[in-house]
This record gives sequence, C-alpha cells and structure tokens, in this order.
Amino acid sequence: MPGATTVKPDDAFTYVLPIKSPVSQAAGELGPYIRWLAARGETIVVDGSPPAVFAEHATVWGDVARHVPPDPERITPMGKVGGVLTGVWLASNERIIIGDDDVRYDEDALGRVVRALDSADVVRPQNYFQPLPWHARWDTGRTLLNRVAGGDWPGTLGVRRSMLLRTGGYDGAAMFENLELVRTVVAAGGREVVLLDALVARRPSTAKQFWSQRVRQAYDELARPARLIAQLAVLPASVVVGTVAGWPGLAVGAALATGLAELGRRRAGGPRVFPMTSSLFAPVWIAERAVCSWLAVGARVLLGGIPYRGTRLRHAATPMRVLRSRYATRHSPASIPAP
Repeated sequence: MPGATTVKPDDAFTYVLPIKSPVSQAAGELGPYIRWLAARGETIVVDGSPPAVFAEHATVWGDVARHVPPDPERITPMGKVGGVLTGVWLASNERIIIGDDDVRYDEDALGRVVRALDSADVVRPQNYFQPLPWHARWDTGRTLLNRVAGGDWPGTLGVRRSMLLRTGGYDGAAMFENLELVRTVVAAGGREVVLLDALVARRPSTAKQFWSQRVRQAYDELARPARLIAQLAVLPASVVVGTVAGWPGLAVGAALATGLAELGRRRAGGPRVFPMTSSLFAPVWIAERAVCSWLAVGARVLLGGIPYRGTRLRHAATPMRVLRSRYATRHSPASIPAP
C-alpha cells in the first residue's frame, strides 16, 4: 500500500509468540507466518503444548525460530504470562512484540509497532478479524465501540524489554493479562501509545470457542469498575425503556449504538479493514454484554471467580492505584529473575 511502513535492517526487534495447543499446529498457516516473521527479526516461540505436540512443532519450526518450553519457574495460572516472561528474558533485542498464535502482522503494521517503540515503552495496536464469519462480525461490534473509547484491547502488544525487566514482570494470575501488562509498565513510569492505525489481522475462533468466551470476557471488566457499572446498567435500563417507550425506544438505543460503532469504524483507516456491516452488530454485542456482565458478577459472588482451563481465576487485573503505590515505594528497580 502507498506509504506503508516497512521493517528496515536497523529496526532490530524480537517477536515472542506464546502458544499452548492440545493438537499440532505444524501443518497449518502458523508455520509460514513464523517463517515470515523470522525473516524480519528474532522470533521466539514459547511452547507450552504437550510433549508430543511440542516435539512436532520443534521439528517444523526449530530451524527458523527459537523454539523453547516455558521456564518452569515462570508457570502462572494465566499460562500465557509465563510464556511471555520466558520469551522476554531470552530476547536479544530491546524492542519486543508479543503476539498470540492467532495474530497475523503484515509489513506495515509490524513496522509501525517497531518504530513506535523508539519513543514508547508499551504500544497497543488494533486487531481486526480476517476472515469474517458471523461470530467475528458480532465481536467486531465490540472492537468498533472500543475504538471510540480509548482503543480496543488486541491479542498483541509491543513493549520495551528493559522496562518490563525493571518491573519484575506482571501478575500471572490476572485474567485480563494485557491490561495487567500495560498497567504495570505505566505504573512503573513507562509511556503507553495506542496506535489506532496499526491494524493487525487476527484469525477468528470457532463459533464454539466464541460462545465459551462470552462470560469470561465480561469478567475482565471487573478490572474497570466504571465500565462494568455502565454495562450492568444496560439491562435494567433496557427494561425500563422497553416498558415506557416500547420497541421504538429500544430501536433508538440500537441506532445510537450503531452510530457510535460507525464512528469507531471510520477512525484512523478503519474502513480499510472493517466492513460497514460490522457496525450493525454493535447493538447485538451490547445486548450480549448486558446479560453476561450480570453472569460474570454472579460468578465472582457465587463461585469466587471465573472457570478457566480447569481452574478458577478470581483476579481480573490489579488496580492502577495499587500498582502506582507498589512502584512508588520501591527504592530500587525490580527485575525479572533469570531462568
């Protein structure tokens, strides 16, 4: 594309890809993507898959990327965090990009994030789904609304290695692990940049996985009480509006939600990757979140947390006031211990 940002030879970076898969991904498209990354920068795959799967991945990817298991001393309830911290310690470069196994950078987005790390300590690009089955369009409604209110939370971040090392890492028990990482860096004095125009493709989950994640994603908002309260208010407010004004009143609310999503779609090059029809799913996502927010609160009260991969996680993310107090009282920088 005209004006695209490319990664130049002096733009040294390390790409950390944490993965844990019950079945081999060696025959899928992840392999060619890893080869594409490795041709541009150091690539570390931290693989927490079962031994047989790990061995197959090593056979296919080990010749182009550094393929390692998570450091046993860094195993965390939110397993991705242990993989990230393992990769950050092993990285040879200051600029690090962390990407889930469903993330697919192109040359332009990769270059934008790498360059942004020259002046920022943590960088938040934006994801879009490619391809777009119905449930990905549904979830895109959330993405577009978030682009109006501070940016969406993607499956990838850029971070400066020295900054994350100084923090001593971030809490591996936090459900909203990307928010936890960003808050930790910012609380320790780092600078965050949100790149609304750095648009990174993401492969959608299956419909079954989509449904299984609804309440869990709503649970993340326990880390952002103001948003949680607003989302909890939607259901009773809709009942009142429906009772007083009927369907026309609800239709006005849906139209407002669609309009807000369209504003998000049009920001910072969004029309290039977000089709107009995605804005129409914003009211559907709001209705889903209105119900799932109450279920998430119920899980916290009745179950003590949200079920996750055979365990139960209570902690959504650490409040900023706690993190700021923690780093303000440290007399010397922390550091991530060596493996």
